[in-house]
Amino acid sequence: MEERRKSKRIQLDAKLMVKRLNGEGQNEVIIEVFDLSKTGIGFNCKQPLMIGSVYEAYITIWTKEVIHAFIEIVRSTKEDNMFRYGGIFIGMPEMDARRIETYDTVCSEMAKNN
Repeated sequence: MEERRKSKRIQLDAKLMVKRLNGEGQNEVIIEVFDLSKTGIGFNCKQPLMIGSVYEAYITIWTKEVIHAFIEIVRSTKEDNMFRYGGIFIGMPEMDARRIETYDTVCSEMAKNN
């Protein structure tokens, strides 16, 4: 399978809250992140989300800082009673993207030394 990602993906054990931006209320959903890069995110969720929809997210990263971002859902699969999603960040500030990129650099160096 051809790799189409623009940035290397990082695995991160974190949770975030997602709110749909469509005026239908602000139903918050907890998700589990399994893949993170400066351009996108992969996560598992029990609730169905719509492909093409944009959700507001608050991502808690490894430094315990919270990154506020908007995610557009671009992929979805269902596995048993869990949904697996891929999303791209919409308008993420460069400073937040660099936080993710810095973590990737540190992890890569640690892996080389082990």
